[in-house]
Amino acid sequence: MDIQLKRGLLDICVLAAIKNEDSYGYNIIKKIKPYVEISESTLYPILRRLESAQMLTVKSVEHNGRLRKYYSITPLGTERIEEFKSEWQEIMSVYRFITKEDNSDEQE
Repeated sequence: MDIQLKRGLLDICVLAAIKNEDSYGYNIIKKIKPYVEISESTLYPILRRLESAQMLTVKSVEHNGRLRKYYSITPLGTERIEEFKSEWQEIMSVYRFITKEDNSDEQE
């Protein structure tokens, strides 16, 4: 998969993972892994980038004597998910065009 495309998809996956509830790094990875492979070394730069873009916020909470960072989606992050959904319709339209000949070959 194209690295830029995958990067953009991972950003959306991270936002979607925290859309309904605040979460921390390991839990975000657990939510995403059934759908796409992601490691800590990939996740944390994404989280920093999304925080810089004001699509999420972070707060530290003590957990078992250690500080754990919890990430929350912002209205800008939610808006980005909605933009992605709209963009995806266009991507699917292009996909249907590209595969149209494949489908017509199968029908003959």
